[in-house]
Amino acid sequence: MVATTRFPATDVGGGLAGWARVFAHYPGPRIIAGALLVVTAARVALWRWHWWDLVIVAAFVAAQPFTEWLIHVFILHFKPRAVAGRTVDPYISRKHRLHHLDPRDVPLIFIPLPTLFGMLVGGGLVLGLAFRSAERSLTAGVIALALTLVYEWTHFLIHSPYRPRSALYRYVWRAHRLHHFKNENYWFGVTVHLADHVLRTFPDKSAVPTSPTCRTLAS
Repeated sequence: MVATTRFPATDVGGGLAGWARVFAHYPGPRIIAGALLVVTAARVALWRWHWWDLVIVAAFVAAQPFTEWLIHVFILHFKPRAVAGRTVDPYISRKHRLHHLDPRDVPLIFIPLPTLFGMLVGGGLVLGLAFRSAERSLTAGVIALALTLVYEWTHFLIHSPYRPRSALYRYVWRAHRLHHFKNENYWFGVTVHLADHVLRTFPDKSAVPTSPTCRTLAS
């Protein structure tokens, strides 16, 4: 399989390994993977380990469901609005609306490159200032990049023609499909839906109406 701009309607074979090769053709995942390798190598080179490293990893993993939820609700689904006579409509929000319009458009599945570069630079600065320790900042960078890569892979696979085989994947696959094709106001998680359950945005699909604005996000 090679990179494509649109997913076919049905799986073309090759299984997970085939789709992983397609995934690896796109610049966003390669940039994240490259950054992850560099940051991991730097962390290993410093070597000095502390129990704080485990705390940092655990904290990032625990926060991930709520991070996904908050970003999805308040940034990706941000609606254009006028502020002081100017229209505020972030680039990443515009791209996400296009993703809802055409969920099979592969490049729109990934974090937009300008946003990704901003995340890498801004995230590095924030982590450096927050921890004020090279070891802890790099540990945080490793887990943040790893979670971002998992997010990108999961989102890519859900929108691909690959069909779920494990119970866990069926769970996230079904929920994200409901977000796109049943009602965009629910099922905001991608890799995990803990925040949806806690914040009551994971209803039984029969309990909510089919939204006429799933594709347009009412914009």
